[in-house]
Amino acid sequence: MIVGSVTLLAVGLLCVVIGANIGIKKNISLIHDYHRRNVKESDLPAYCRLIGIGLIIIGVGMCLSGVLILTYLPLWWIPLPVGAAIGLYFIFKAQKKYNGSVFS
Repeated sequence: MIVGSVTLLAVGLLCVVIGANIGIKKNISLIHDYHRRNVKESDLPAYCRLIGIGLIIIGVGMCLSGVLILTYLPLWWIPLPVGAAIGLYFIFKAQKKYNGSVFS
């Protein structure tokens, strides 16, 4: 249980840090070239903000699950898929709106 908790906390914190670098500092170089290929220069701040928000939400869900594992609550796993679903919604929304398609 401790190893799973530490792993979730570490990966969650990594997602939060990368999301903050993309969303707040607008560090577009952390996003693959093919994900931002069709994004206009004028849309880059809004695109970065949405991608960053999505990654931060995913990371917070992971961290919350990692903390709840340590409390031995039987529903520790709930924040993980909820955070992933909400975060992926923001990422897919940004890809569709600013890149033209989710998979191009």
